[in-house]
Amino acid sequence: MKFVTYPDREALMLSLADQIASELSEALNRTGSAAFSVPGGTTPGPIFDILSGVHLDWANVAVFLNDERWVDETSPRSNTRLLRERLLVGSAAKASLIPLYAPSAMPEDQMEALAAGLQPHLPITVLLLGMGADMHTASLFPGADLLKEALAPDAPILLPMRAEAAGEPRITLSARVLQDALNIHVLITGREKKAAYERALTLPVIDAPIRSILDNATIHWAE
Repeated sequence: MKFVTYPDREALMLSLADQIASELSEALNRTGSAAFSVPGGTTPGPIFDILSGVHLDWANVAVFLNDERWVDETSPRSNTRLLRERLLVGSAAKASLIPLYAPSAMPEDQMEALAAGLQPHLPITVLLLGMGADMHTASLFPGADLLKEALAPDAPILLPMRAEAAGEPRITLSARVLQDALNIHVLITGREKKAAYERALTLPVIDAPIRSILDNATIHWAE
């Protein structure tokens, strides 16, 4: 685990985008393909904007979310919609988007098919995660209905997840898949998130799910 502090958010976004691009480029040069898993929300938006203009062999990069709300892309709550607007434009428009949503009333109905789409792109080459003030990451929320199953060493690739703090039903990568990523970065900003991270270090993983990936992660923080 490594904690990196930046002088401001602009420096954080520029530096982390450069590191991610370097890690993707290295994998592309070495194996001819790469998998990039990203969070939703607005915080990583500037990183997406920078990466979308970087000249990589994007045609051989698979991009997928850490988790997704079970809503159609037309919804403003859709993380997939954010990806299409902020990352999969410009040079990065050639990347392949691996879906974490399919039209269905319940996520359980699509779990097997969506997991099959992800399987060829594992392990993740570069994993970018966020963290909530409640110490959740992806949709591994404290108190979620299937959190224990998602944290298990033999967890499936994907799980449906419901939690009071989550709003809609969600679909999430399991802790096992997140842990297996070759390069793990956690992006947090502000004092509240830093305090939550420090608190997580003192708690069991069931109460602070972010702990499940911290051993091999680099945490990037700016005020």
